[in-house]
Amino acid sequence: MEIDCQPEDSIVSSFDEDSVELGDVKDMRLEAEAVVNDVLFAVAEMHVSQSLTSALDVAYINVETREGNRYCLELTEAGLRVVGYAFDQVNEDLNSQYHETVYSLLDTLSPGYREAFGNALLQQLERLKQNGQ
Repeated sequence: MEIDCQPEDSIVSSFDEDSVELGDVKDMRLEAEAVVNDVLFAVAEMHVSQSLTSALDVAYINVETREGNRYCLELTEAGLRVVGYAFDQVNEDLNSQYHETVYSLLDTLSPGYREAFGNALLQQLERLKQNGQ
């Protein structure tokens, strides 16, 4: 079962979608930075690739899961997908599935992400309960 939920309701995000829009085209470099900032709490390491060339229509993100697996992700208007199994590696022959969100992609790759995400939601619910909301 795949649940595609957005943790930004429970976790403070510094991402402002309006800052990424350029007419009808999103700047994928800025979008990639926002993706990293939104889920960094739930992975071992994550950063926008400095080695691979990003552009308005594509950006690459390196992520290491809590299990120690490394991936290179491609971010485009179609979504995110795994393009390599090491940092800064793009395998043109790899035909992996696109995911609409980073949450969906990481949910399929990392049980540790799923656990960290769930714990963050529970902590937020506890804070709301304690504040009487």
